[in-house]
Amino acid sequence: MKIAVVFPGQGSQSVGMMDGFAGEPAVARTFSEASDLLGEDLARLAAEGPAEALNRTVVTQPLMLTAGVACWRAWRERGGPLPAFFAGHSLGEYSALVAAEAIDFAEALPIVRLRAQAMQEAVPEGTGGIAAIVGLDDAKIGQVCAEAAQGEVLEPANLNSPGQIVIAGHRAAVERGMAAAKAHGARIAKMLPMSAPSHCSLMKPAAERLRERLAGAAIRRPQVPVLQNADVESFDDPERIRRALVEQLHRPVRWVQIQRRLQAEGVVRIVECGPGKVLAGLAKRTLEGVEALAVTDSAALAAAIA
Repeated sequence: MKIAVVFPGQGSQSVGMMDGFAGEPAVARTFSEASDLLGEDLARLAAEGPAEALNRTVVTQPLMLTAGVACWRAWRERGGPLPAFFAGHSLGEYSALVAAEAIDFAEALPIVRLRAQAMQEAVPEGTGGIAAIVGLDDAKIGQVCAEAAQGEVLEPANLNSPGQIVIAGHRAAVERGMAAAKAHGARIAKMLPMSAPSHCSLMKPAAERLRERLAGAAIRRPQVPVLQNADVESFDDPERIRRALVEQLHRPVRWVQIQRRLQAEGVVRIVECGPGKVLAGLAKRTLEGVEALAVTDSAALAAAIA
């Protein structure tokens, strides 16, 4: 049976998100390692918040990387098998690359912190926005963005599942886009708890800073293929992986295509490692004949391995 392991990104964080893994030694060790590397108690932040702190990009990104890697290490420590493929949604791509041994966790963590800082500094807090739109197809979303931009940036950012697309750009443009989407028949138009508008052209200055940082990073050939967000391809060449990580910062996350590619490759079970059930839910809405499991606590971890 072919399985894929996938990792969530920003938006899946919540206060208490790792409480269900309290008895997992691998989780405790990973959070301790991350806290030592960053000089910040990530376990306390995950357990106690406050939510406003968790939703700040510079906090969310290292925290979600740590949570994804911690969950993966617990999977392996309990005897979970290697998958046929890894993938990660947005920031989750870094968790996938760590799991695939393409980059060490200790190397990835400061890169992700810099990525978050560069994103926040590229678009000061309160200037950008990102919103989920449910109930419109890709073509209609393109029309909404064109109508509502009004000289500002407004672009499709995450193509998550058929009829569920995230838009990003200047905050006022996103607010206009939400109103336009509702006028065009969207069932839901909701601002997301992120302080930087990922995966749109506002992120190009941040992408350049990330390019400089990644140039000196130790990246290796993945031990398991990792489908990357921007191209829906897996790469063996470390330089091509670096380029993909830069490009995904200002290009859309093509998650629908990633899921369909996994199915086309023969994957019949998708396991989400990390807080929440967002990716498992997207798989259930997108794919027929593929089982999707979310490893959100120790009980779910044991059940998924069994």
